[in-house]
Amino acid sequence: MSGTSTSICHAEVWHIELILDVRNRSLSVQKRKWHSAFVTIYCSRALLSYFKRPVLLKDINTTLLPRSPSYATISVDSVAEPDASRFRIDQTVLTELVKAKNLNQLRQLGGVGEVASAIITDAERGINGDDAGDIARRYEAFGSNTYKRPPTLGFLHFVWEACKDLTIIILIGCAALSLGFGIKEHGLKEGWDDGGSICLAVILVISVSAISNYRQSRQFDKLSKVSNNLQIEAVRNGRRQQISIFEIVVGDVICLKIGDQVPADGLLLDGHSLSVDESSMTGESDHVKISITENPFLFSGTKIADGYGRMLVTSVGMNTNWGEMMSQISQDTSEKTPLQARLDKLTSSIGKVGLAVAFFVLVVMLVRYFTGNTEDENGNKEFNGSKTKSDDIINAVIGIVAAAVTIVVVAIPEGLPLAVTLTLAYSMKRMMADKAMVRRLSACETMGSATTICTDKTGTLTMNQMKVTKFWLGKESIAEEAYSSISTYVHNLIQEGVAMNTTGSVYRPNSNSDIEISGSPTEKAILTWAAHYSKMDMEKVVKSCSILHVEAFNSQKKRSGVLIKRKTNNTIHVHLKGAAEMILAMCTSYYNASGLVEDMDDNVKRNFEQTIQGMAASSLRCIAFAHKEVPAEEQVVIDQKVLLKEDGLTLLGLVGLKDPCRPGVKKAVEDCQYAGVNIKMITGDNVFTAKAIATECGILRHGQDMLGAVIEGMEFRNYTPEERMEKVETICVMARSSPFDKLLMVQCLKQKGHVVAVTGDGTNDAPALKEADIGLSMGIQGTEVAKESSDIVIMDDNFASVATVLKWGRCVYNNIQKFVQFQLTVNVAALVINFVAAVSAGKVPLTAVQLLWVNLIMDTLGALALATEKPTKELMEKPPVGRTAPLITNVMWRNLLPQALYQITVLLIFQFRGKAIFGVDDKVKNTLIFNTFVLCQVFNEFNARKLEKKNVFKGIHTNKLFMGIIAVTVVLQVVMVEVLKKFADTERLNWGQWGVCIGIAAISWPIGWFVKSIPVPEKPICSYIKMKKQKSYI
Repeated sequence: MSGTSTSICHAEVWHIELILDVRNRSLSVQKRKWHSAFVTIYCSRALLSYFKRPVLLKDINTTLLPRSPSYATISVDSVAEPDASRFRIDQTVLTELVKAKNLNQLRQLGGVGEVASAIITDAERGINGDDAGDIARRYEAFGSNTYKRPPTLGFLHFVWEACKDLTIIILIGCAALSLGFGIKEHGLKEGWDDGGSICLAVILVISVSAISNYRQSRQFDKLSKVSNNLQIEAVRNGRRQQISIFEIVVGDVICLKIGDQVPADGLLLDGHSLSVDESSMTGESDHVKISITENPFLFSGTKIADGYGRMLVTSVGMNTNWGEMMSQISQDTSEKTPLQARLDKLTSSIGKVGLAVAFFVLVVMLVRYFTGNTEDENGNKEFNGSKTKSDDIINAVIGIVAAAVTIVVVAIPEGLPLAVTLTLAYSMKRMMADKAMVRRLSACETMGSATTICTDKTGTLTMNQMKVTKFWLGKESIAEEAYSSISTYVHNLIQEGVAMNTTGSVYRPNSNSDIEISGSPTEKAILTWAAHYSKMDMEKVVKSCSILHVEAFNSQKKRSGVLIKRKTNNTIHVHLKGAAEMILAMCTSYYNASGLVEDMDDNVKRNFEQTIQGMAASSLRCIAFAHKEVPAEEQVVIDQKVLLKEDGLTLLGLVGLKDPCRPGVKKAVEDCQYAGVNIKMITGDNVFTAKAIATECGILRHGQDMLGAVIEGMEFRNYTPEERMEKVETICVMARSSPFDKLLMVQCLKQKGHVVAVTGDGTNDAPALKEADIGLSMGIQGTEVAKESSDIVIMDDNFASVATVLKWGRCVYNNIQKFVQFQLTVNVAALVINFVAAVSAGKVPLTAVQLLWVNLIMDTLGALALATEKPTKELMEKPPVGRTAPLITNVMWRNLLPQALYQITVLLIFQFRGKAIFGVDDKVKNTLIFNTFVLCQVFNEFNARKLEKKNVFKGIHTNKLFMGIIAVTVVLQVVMVEVLKKFADTERLNWGQWGVCIGIAAISWPIGWFVKSIPVPEKPICSYIKMKKQKSYI
């Protein structure tokens, strides 16, 4: 040993003795020997660690050190090893192993079992989830299952986006010119008023726009985090438990089933019929088969297409391809919904009208100025040819341009996009509280137009809390207390069929604990029944057999099967479980309670069918168990799939599972039907069960099934396209349907002009969810594939939440219509007033700053007040809004035109006769016009709350936000008139003048009440114009 090594040894010994505080002279002889042994071992390990190289991919043979044939282990708790040395394999090797799908490397490492040992994982029981220290060490050594996100857009980004608006750019230009020439002419103290006021108003508009967009962006980020936080089933301490995808660590054992997203990179521990959709990673649509021997590699972000299994996590977060890919993808928050697109067109159209009017006003005012038809405050001509100073001409032209720009400002309804943003953001937040997570914004508003909802039965209309309430063995119904009388042989066969042919699990921490059962609701119900009433010891049954092949359950075959070999006698057996009538069709015999096999002729089969129908009519889901022993002559090495016989089986028994309807579901169905929305139930269950549940929920009325309202999927599938189109609207219940049948129905309904919402929870529901106008996936039972294909996730799987989403969808549309009506009243009135005044008098009564102020308080605060109205019962009393229905209805035109006409009339009287009527100067007159105009909008805001109802105050006490905004608007207006005189170019008003303004504005209420008495045709005005055009062409 070299001197360096010796000194290292001595140093290590000294340190370890110091740590243990041990001195040889104080120890007995025996203890001294143990102490010497420990020091020797420790020094040897220290020496090895000194020369040890880091593990690299090329040093694969030195990664895992083989154990010697004879060795002993001494555990010394007082000494804590460095964290990294606990694991005998490093992250680089694990990452490259899976990424490269290097099967040879995996074999050199000793297989999946040895990899599990190297990362200190029990392949059966998983890691110790209760040991926080172990979890922390895994985080430190291998990282967390999160990925870096691109930096979120900051507030300044949204400020810059708001500054790009063309109107804002023009106003900033005018403000700069006005500021420059004002300071030049009047000096710094007085010259900044006009330009500075415009600048301040522009800053306020930009700030409000930027803040609202920034908050929306933050809300999208929050929703994204919620939607990405998947619940994964992991095995820790031998117990299956739900954990967040972000809590997964390297070494975790994860349970996978059809429709699950693979949460991290890993290796298959065990599984059956497992195939994976890797299209998200490779772009290839073909499913990849996963097996322990040939391809055990699983990638994060891929989806389980078939089968089930357990995987060992080897890489998480940024060490996976999925993590690297997702870290470069930013959440798109600029999605335009159909309603936003329509409003953009409306805004653009109104803006064009405003530009045309503004250009006309600009030309007229310039002509009036340069022809000497305008006078200053003293009655002198403003333009006297060459006698007029150039500065005066420039100032006058800037004033004229500012007036024209003002018209553009007031014409463009900038509040519309903001109103949509606020409405959608508010409704998304409220819908989240009502157990609905919106994944696509457009779904919020589209749901309001839904005419048909196609819903699942299990878990949506029912509670998905199943319990076995009936058990038939042969021709007898066996009561719970009579289970002991069943033949032991049949009893054992049933237990074997339940324990071996399941994706669930039974766990008992110790002999004194209660058992814990996990799995799907159906599996849990059957396992609970077998464990509690049949006294099944699942662990014992599983150990007594080995699985040769598994056929996983899928929604087409509606059954699952398993091929097993008994270890006691090497006999091979097939067990099938599934939909009762389908399993019954494969059986040629049955067991009676005595354990005897009896032939099943046509009469006996009919009796069994009647038994199944009787249970189904009692709303029970019927599951059958069948068995067959594979004869010795067939036990040859052939394709194992052939051995899963589908005929000549012996019926073991029938169980009936009760799944009660959800409380409140009947009321929700009735509410939807009353609102003109058709409800169709599409289920894979027996037609009798489907009929019973549909009747209980109110989807089906007694006697309605005789009119073709109930149909089976196969019958619907076999119709001709013409027959399907003819009958699709009368169908209320489709039983024994496949996902293809659901897709077919959605396509037919859409062709008939319906707006279709579809609920789905399975992987195979994805095509129908994508095809539908609104896809609604289930948050609890839904697979990740279904959720990704949907627009809205129903968090509690409850149909009542679907009805709530419908109500919110209508509320969004209704709130937008309210604000459009309110906004257009403001725009029409202001545009006409300024236009008439500019053309006739050469000056506008409402200045740029005042109109910016109106825009700010009416657009922003008005949008906030009207866009946050909650859903009311009235919304569910109307038929759905058609797909092509105009946004501005006849009712809205009826409401807004009289109000706009009243405001125009009053304010033009003020403009031309105000000085004489009130005995005031121009400045006070203009202040009266401005104040009355704003107060008219405040009173009209109440009218806008109800589009058709005369009582606009109903429910106002529940909307504190609305009342608060009205109060804030009034206070700000008082401040604007009485305090900020220089900024707003106003004069103080006395009490009498305020009374006149309020009185004139209050007349908006009786006008609103009166016009709502005027009937309007339901057919849009536009359609009459189109008809006249068509007639003229003819």
